Parts: sequence; structure tokens; C-alpha cells
Amino acid sequence: MRTVEQNAFLLIIILISLAFAWLLWPFYGAILWGTIIAILFVPLYRRLLRSLKGRRNLAAFVAVLIIIAIVILPMTLIGASLTQEAISFYAKVQSGEVDFVRSFRQVHDVLPGWATDLLTYFGVASLGGVQEKLSAGLVAGSQYIATQALNIGQSTFDLIVNLFVMIYLLFFLLRDEATLSKRIRDAVPLRAEQKQDFFSKFTVVIRATVKGNMLIALLQGTLGGLIFWFLGIGAPLLLGVVMAFFSLLPGIGAGIIWLPVAIYLLASAAVWQGVVLIAFGSLVIGLVDNFLRPILVGKDTKMPDYVVLISTLGGIATFGLNGFVVGPVIAAMFIAAWDIFTASRQRVDGDGTVR
Repeated sequence: MRTVEQNAFLLIIILISLAFAWLLWPFYGAILWGTIIAILFVPLYRRLLRSLKGRRNLAAFVAVLIIIAIVILPMTLIGASLTQEAISFYAKVQSGEVDFVRSFRQVHDVLPGWATDLLTYFGVASLGGVQEKLSAGLVAGSQYIATQALNIGQSTFDLIVNLFVMIYLLFFLLRDEATLSKRIRDAVPLRAEQKQDFFSKFTVVIRATVKGNMLIALLQGTLGGLIFWFLGIGAPLLLGVVMAFFSLLPGIGAGIIWLPVAIYLLASAAVWQGVVLIAFGSLVIGLVDNFLRPILVGKDTKMPDYVVLISTLGGIATFGLNGFVVGPVIAAMFIAAWDIFTASRQRVDGDGTVR
């Protein structure tokens, strides 16, 4: 009878938890980033707490102000500038000031024979075909922009609400971090050593994914945007953001942006700009990953590149832009959970007792 009652109570807990998750789903992005930022800035909060002699409210308030100043406000300004630049770039494409077909022709004319044969093999050597594909893309882009323009008021309101929820939640996550951490640990039905391993790996994964990979992507995108601006290339902020996006994908990297731009510069007789971009991309942007990743991410948390790529793309497809973080975190926790499970079974004797 007790087993039936326990199973029934467990079912009730699961149903209520699912209902609560469904209730919070509209704000999952704000909750996700509030939690991630809290995990990253807990050391700052603890230092402030010691400096302010244990006044938790004041320490959390000061920490939130610092986070707003160094993280949230700059990202908001960058987002606004990016939107402005994207609209301006799109207008230039529509007016013909930016002509992809002409640029393709210039690059095509200076390519060696084996490269043009390769383009022919993939069916992109025909200028007419390129123009047709670009026109279709521009039509789809114009439809998307028109749809977004109609909903911009509602989107702005949703952004403000989610930002408020994130900051509000962040304050309490920092202030009550010790209590919340203990309650979560006590509620998880695992053995003590399993809890320790699991939560330790979770914290390390968050640090590696956000503080490591995201910072490296941000740095590479910033360097790319600066060199584009220095060389007088249009839409440097937009190109820098796209470069940061691709730098998160192993096997692709930021070179997929700066290398074609450098080839275009060489093909359009801007030789010194193309040479500078190739040198800067190879010696500065390319080496950032090699030098900083072992320091910020660490070797113990490095997942196989194919897992990172698939989980990132899958996360983006499922969760949108938040999938940059959600996908790799889920993949890393999947691997960590199975590692802990395997290690636990290896500690069990043949008679079922734990060593």
C-alpha cells in the first residue's frame, strides 16, 4: 500500500512540476539568462557580501547594478545598433548599391581553373542562377522584415517585460543563492557523491559554455568588426556579429566570413586591404581560439567538435537564439550524467554493495 501511495505522490509531483514549467514557459529565456548570469556572477556577489559585512540585499543590489553596467546595457546598445545597421544594409541591397551578382562576377573572374570547375560542379557558376537565388532570398527577406515591422511594438514590449523579469529574478537568485542551492541539492534524489559530481559538472559546463565559448566568440566578432571598420568595409557591426555566430560552430569558425571578404577585396583590386585582412584573420582572429580556449574552457570540459556542432544547431532550431547556450549545455550534461552513472556502477561490487 505504501508503494502505491509513494508512486501516486511521485506522479502528482511530476504533473505539478510540468504544469509549473508550462506556466513559466513564456519567460523561459529571461529565466534561463537570469540563472546563467547569476551562476557566473556569484563569486562577485560573495565578495561584495564580505565587503558589506553580510548585508545580502545591498550586496545583491550592487551586484545587479554592476551586471547591468557591464553586461546588459552594452548588449542592449549593441542590439539597437545592429538592428539599425541591418536595416541600412538591407536598404543598400534593395537599391542596388550592394550588388552581390557583380561581386560574384569579380571574384569569379580571378579564380583559378580548378576553383571555377568546383563552382560549376555545385551549380553556382552561372551568374543567372546566382541572381535568381539572390532575388528569391531578397523576396523572402523583405517579407520577413515586413512581418517584423508590423509586430515591432509588441516585440519591444515583450523585450522590456523579459528584461525586467530577468533582472528581478537575478536579484533574488544572487541574494538567496546559498539557500536555493541547498534546497535544490536536498531535493535531488541522488547519493551525496553523485550530487557533488553532478552539480560540480553543471557549474563547470555553464562556465565553459558561456564564459568560455561565448567570450571567445564575442572577442573574435569584435576583432572582426574592428578590422572591417578599419578597412572601410560596409556594415562592420553586422559582419562582426555574423562572425561571432559562426565562431561558435566548430569546423566552420569565423574564417567563413573574413576569408570570402578578403578574396573579394583582392578580386576588386583592393590588394592591400585584402592582404591585411588575411594576415589579421590568420594571425590574430584565428589564434584567439587556440590561446584562450584552454584557459577559459579547460581541457576537462571539452566536448567532441561534432557534439558541439550538432547540439548547437539543434539548440538553435529548437530554442531559437537561446539555443546557443541551451544546446551545448544539454549535451554536456547528458555526457556528464552518463559519466557519473558509469562511475557509480563501477564502484558497485558484484553483490550489489557500494565500495
